[in-house]
Amino acid sequence: MSQLFYLKECSSTNDEISKFLLYGDSNFIGLHTFNQTKGRGQYGNIWTQTAGKNLAYTLAMNTQNILCSDFIFNYYTAMVIRDFLAKLSDSEVKIKWPNDIILKGKKIVGILIEKKKINQNNYFIIGAGINILQENFDEISNAGSLLTQTGIQFDLEELALNLHEYLCEKLKSLPSDQEILDGFNKKLFRKDQISVFEIEKERQNGIIRHADEKGELWIELEDGMHSFYHKEVKLLY
Repeated sequence: MSQLFYLKECSSTNDEISKFLLYGDSNFIGLHTFNQTKGRGQYGNIWTQTAGKNLAYTLAMNTQNILCSDFIFNYYTAMVIRDFLAKLSDSEVKIKWPNDIILKGKKIVGILIEKKKINQNNYFIIGAGINILQENFDEISNAGSLLTQTGIQFDLEELALNLHEYLCEKLKSLPSDQEILDGFNKKLFRKDQISVFEIEKERQNGIIRHADEKGELWIELEDGMHSFYHKEVKLLY
């Protein structure tokens, strides 16, 4: 049984979700707002949103039935959200390692997954910020929205409900680790293409080859293959 709650405004849906886990067996509890004031991204980054234009959504999922590693779970969650948006947009949607969603070259989704113990239970707290109706992004040249990338005006409330139902259904049973890994790599942004990276404050050309089960990204540089964790390398496109 899943439930989706709504707040007119909140600081961060990832922070507020614990207030909605009212029972010991709470599972698949969602929270959304269209006015998030202090959203957080990966590794302390700030995720800013324009009020009334975008969706901030969080799903609390009990970890007890999840047998895969956190890295594999992160990959699978990114894949599910990617698939949902691909069906909406009828366009090529990619995953920028480790879990940003790219539509026609622009980032439209940021995902932050945390693990928290709430009411003596362990939860995955899956947060997603989705740009839906925003048209202007000022200095953020690599950002876009469903509107800018497809020209379609989506209904915010309907999209939130559909995302919640889709995500809950897909997370009830996970494929094998290998299937998840293969699927993630199949949709990896700029895989097997020459790209520019920033590594230790220096720019280098390289080719993304694959992401592995340990959460590392393997890039072929001029001196051979190297693996990186998040924040050790930045893709500059």
